[in-house]
This record gives sequence, C-alpha cells and structure tokens, in this order.
Amino acid sequence: MARILVVEDNPQNLKLATVILRDLGHTVEGAPDAEEAEKRIAAIRPDLILMDLGLPGKDGYTFARELRTRPETEKIPILAVTSYAMRGDREKAMEAGCSGYLTKPIARRDLIQVVTDLLSPAMVLQ
Repeated sequence: MARILVVEDNPQNLKLATVILRDLGHTVEGAPDAEEAEKRIAAIRPDLILMDLGLPGKDGYTFARELRTRPETEKIPILAVTSYAMRGDREKAMEAGCSGYLTKPIARRDLIQVVTDLLSPAMVLQ
C-alpha cells in the first residue's frame, strides 16, 4: 500500500485521517506544520500528501507551491483538506498545486474515494 504524509496541526483531525487511512492498509505519518513535513518527506518519500491549508507558520498554499518547484516532490499528489469552504477556495488550492480538495469535517467515504483516485496508477503517472 501507499506511504501517506498527513500535514495537520489539529491532533483530532490528524488522528481521524490516520485511522481511516491505516484501516485501508496505508502507512501513515503525521506532521503538525510545513517545517516538520519537510523532514518527513525526506525520510519517507510519501506517495501522497494530505495537507491542511491553514497550517501555522507557512500555510498549505505556500507549501504546496514550493513542493511543486522541486524535482523530488513535483509529482507527489497533494490533497488539500481544509475548513476553507468559501467560493473560490477549491480553485485557489488547485492553482497552488494541489491535486484534490476536501472540506472538513472529513467524511470517511469522501476521503477514501479521493485518496483511492489520487493513488490510481493513471494519476500517479501524471
């Protein structure tokens, strides 16, 4: 199964995503901010990154843009998971380089579907 990094500063949201993804058989690691995520990315080389857009310090939009400029991370799918649900927020996340977008609270079925789609062979090869 896949190696997934969840970048989330809220411990309850991190736990929920971790439980759902581990139940699917994935290896999951967490990071509370972009700085720690940088270390985890280098260590585990994730197949997918789930990222809160409202991170402390460097926000998820900025971090996603940075990841897209690096050869080692430019093709890793990034799923924006956020409480930002205003008109245009999805488009803003996609423009920043995210591959998918889910709003909080996380619905188990939606998370499973989007993660499955993002990890599909056709998507990973893009």
